[in-house]
Formats: sequence, structure tokens, C-alpha cells
Amino acid sequence: MRFAALLVCLLMASLRITASQPGSRAEYLGGTRADIPVKNSGLIEMTDKTYFIFMSKHTRVKIPYSRINLVEYGQDVSRRVLAAAIISPAFTLLKKREHFLTIGFQNDDGGQEAMMFRVDKNDVRLTLVSLEARTGQKVEFQDEDARIAGK
Repeated sequence: MRFAALLVCLLMASLRITASQPGSRAEYLGGTRADIPVKNSGLIEMTDKTYFIFMSKHTRVKIPYSRINLVEYGQDVSRRVLAAAIISPAFTLLKKREHFLTIGFQNDDGGQEAMMFRVDKNDVRLTLVSLEARTGQKVEFQDEDARIAGK
């Protein structure tokens, strides 16, 4: 009985009930922008016809789509080893996927810059399609698994 209750709690914690929001949930992991704090959670907004926008509590970054010259998508797949060790070995059968988006662009001085984001799994496809449409750049996939998940 305790196991079932714990399992339900874990499943509820892993499922996110999403409210209507104007963008894709993302976390800035790093890049060449010193003005954005690392591990900064926010939204990638692509409803603007001119700018790629990343908004968080601390930052608002606007990059013209015309300056974006790289859109790359990749994944990191890992097993749920901790849950398997604590709860049940059956959890080793479950995979955890993290979705990464890299944006390359030219800054105002003509130099190349990059930003890397971890994108929520429920938002990754919309983000990739929107970026292709707005920038005219084809998404580069890091491997075949990323290509399958991104399309």
C-alpha cells in the first residue's frame, strides 16, 4: 500500500499540468551571454515576427531571427537509477530524456555567439518548428534519436 502511494506521488510529481502560456518552458544552461544567469528558468517566446525572445524573472533577451544562423537539437537519455535503487529495479527500464536546444547568432558587432537551453519535453517540437519557420534555418540534429524525437 505504501509502495502504491509513493508511486502515485512520484507520477504526480513527474507530470506537469500546464496552464496556457505564451511560450516554451526552457532553462538557460550557458553560452556566450554573460548577462544571463546560468540555470535561469524562463520562457522562449516565438510569437514575435521579428525577434527570438527568452524571458525569465531576471532577464529578457531579444535576438533578431535574421541573425540566427544555427539551430541545433540534441538529447541526453539516462536511466532512472536512483529510483531503481530506492523503490524498485523496474525503474531501470524507464528512460529520462532531456532536450537541448542550441541557438547560434551574430551579435551587433558581427561576432558569433551561442546560447544553450534545456527545453521542456512537451514544448520541444513546437519550439523547433517555430524556429525553422521564423529563421529559415533547418534544425541540425545531433544524432538519429534526436531527429526522431524532434520531428
